[in-house]
Amino acid sequence: MMFAAVACALLVTIALALTRAALGPTVFDRLQAANTIGTCAMLLLAVMGFLTGRPDFLDLALVYGLLNILGTIAVLKYFRHGDLGDPGETEESSTP
Repeated sequence: MMFAAVACALLVTIALALTRAALGPTVFDRLQAANTIGTCAMLLLAVMGFLTGRPDFLDLALVYGLLNILGTIAVLKYFRHGDLGDPGETEESSTP
């Protein structure tokens, strides 16, 4: 019963984060909401795996969490550098 309540609370949290993602005044608010949605989805996967008696869902939740982190880092790099393929400053280009 307790895990069903946790699953419902996670669904409410995802709904609130979706609202923040839609109404967020800045891109960073929307990014934080997307990261929150990813984290809650990962937790929901783990809880559903426990409820259904399928422990392999925990492996899927861990992979989803790693993809969530990598996606957040990629979006932040894009907003900082404007290009995902830009390697940054090199020594040859910084010396006159």
